[in-house]
Amino acid sequence: MGAAIVLLAASCSGSSEPPEGTLVASFSSAPAAPRGSCDNKPGAAGSTNGLSSRDGFHYNVRAPANLDPTYPHPLLVVYAPAGHSAEQSESLTRLTTDATRRGFIVVYVGSRPLSLQTILGLARVPKEVAGSWCVDPDRVYATGHSDGGTVSTALALLKETRGTVSAIAPSAAGFSRKDLEGFQCPEPIPVMVMHGKRDTHFPGWGKEAALWWARCNACDLAKPPVPQDDGCVTFAGCAPGGRTDYCEGAGTHEDWPSLRNRTIQFFESAGPSEFGR
Repeated sequence: MGAAIVLLAASCSGSSEPPEGTLVASFSSAPAAPRGSCDNKPGAAGSTNGLSSRDGFHYNVRAPANLDPTYPHPLLVVYAPAGHSAEQSESLTRLTTDATRRGFIVVYVGSRPLSLQTILGLARVPKEVAGSWCVDPDRVYATGHSDGGTVSTALALLKETRGTVSAIAPSAAGFSRKDLEGFQCPEPIPVMVMHGKRDTHFPGWGKEAALWWARCNACDLAKPPVPQDDGCVTFAGCAPGGRTDYCEGAGTHEDWPSLRNRTIQFFESAGPSEFGR
């Protein structure tokens, strides 16, 4: 793993934003599609708290209020910043309402000091959730802030965990250009990098990471990235399945970006088919 565990230094304090957007919502009817092999899975709709993985990671699940227990739902795993519980991570990121409204099952995983062993354990959480809820294995996504962004990135990079997730949206992740250059590129994977312009903990690392991913995803770096209405940019000419976006906000390392709906839409576009439209 080598230089990647510079990510161990990643940490952040709480956000000043209020804990909004944590209401479990109903989603529109699932599109006509074959049902999954989800008979007799006990996972319930709404909020399920106080779960623990086999490796001892604490997590909470938020499933749509009108969960279809027979339809393979997309799964969004939210990894926490250092020192944050699953509840605190939910209050920080506020992804529950937007995600469940779009048919996602959301998992908030509490933090633990990072190591290779920790990351391997965190990588097993999505499969454990899929043992109780009906999850589409081709639509498992990861996001998180600071340590959580570092974990999301590591899942896509490490040989031991590649294939765990189908797309990532790390925020304020602890990977510098030098760290990333120590890895071989994985197969193209959709990546949305979020980073604060005033992040003095990892200054400029987001832009460096976005360029590294754009190269790995075979984007055309001779063309300028395409500006989006929300201030993000999308790299041009990327390989199929390798969409690469960069979103630079005005915040510091402690600030989770106000891109909830944008993040969910990114994951929807990354899947083999859009959900709930």
